[in-house]
Amino acid sequence: MTIVQQLLDKPSKTELGRWQKLAMSKYRRREGLFLAEGRKVLEELWKIHWRIEALLVMAGKEDIYSQFLEPRAGTVESSSMVPRYILSEKEWGKLSQDQAPEGVMAVVKMPTPGNWQARLQEAPGHVLLVDGINNPNNLGAIMRTAHWFGFAMVFLSTGAVDWTHPKVVRTSMGSIFHLEIFDNLNFLEILPFIRSTHLLIGSDVRHGVSPHRQKERTALLLGSESHGVPNEFLEIIDEQWHIPGAGRAESLSLPQAAAIMMYELTKGSMHGRISPDHHDH
Repeated sequence: MTIVQQLLDKPSKTELGRWQKLAMSKYRRREGLFLAEGRKVLEELWKIHWRIEALLVMAGKEDIYSQFLEPRAGTVESSSMVPRYILSEKEWGKLSQDQAPEGVMAVVKMPTPGNWQARLQEAPGHVLLVDGINNPNNLGAIMRTAHWFGFAMVFLSTGAVDWTHPKVVRTSMGSIFHLEIFDNLNFLEILPFIRSTHLLIGSDVRHGVSPHRQKERTALLLGSESHGVPNEFLEIIDEQWHIPGAGRAESLSLPQAAAIMMYELTKGSMHGRISPDHHDH
């Protein structure tokens, strides 16, 4: 047994069963916990102050564990202060979402949501509103894009996929840890308030002006993949955007459209923030 293996405990059947149930949204909400898997995801988690309940490592992948021994940014906490466990390949398979697992995962405590009205008034910059999205990979990709373009807050409507879904967490590549997320919101009720603090922009597949830069605080509203922004929301918005295209494709994917609109919205304001030799993909 290696020194690293000696530092890792074996989980009990009760602990394994509890973590396995976190695959279901109702248990994640009840426990206030979710799983975050993968080296890159954990590297992003390690930069912020969210509470970690446990660090899990798959047998044979202990070398990945060592990089998480250092104190987390802005804290005195390191993985040596977090309960940490070694799991067999079979045990790992009951928790992992990856075809070729990297072998490191954290059990993360959900942050307590703040008052979204107060935060909306205080926070500078643009915010993202996503209505009815039900594809976890799409939501994860949109979260990653929002983080890249400097959005700090994301609002999710009632019925949207749970942002703690393992596929959302994985596809976001840890960007969810840098976003303030408010979910299960009735957009028809909250949009008038959002419009009082931000310029409210909605998107449509067929009609509207081309996306463009906005200097004032803006709330960008995206609809679901299949139905778009509902008509009752379009009646509330300040401006409607449409992405023109020269081809005959029916539409762009939602993550593609979101990326284009966020880029156009923030274009020019990103100068100096991203190094030209930055090659993150």
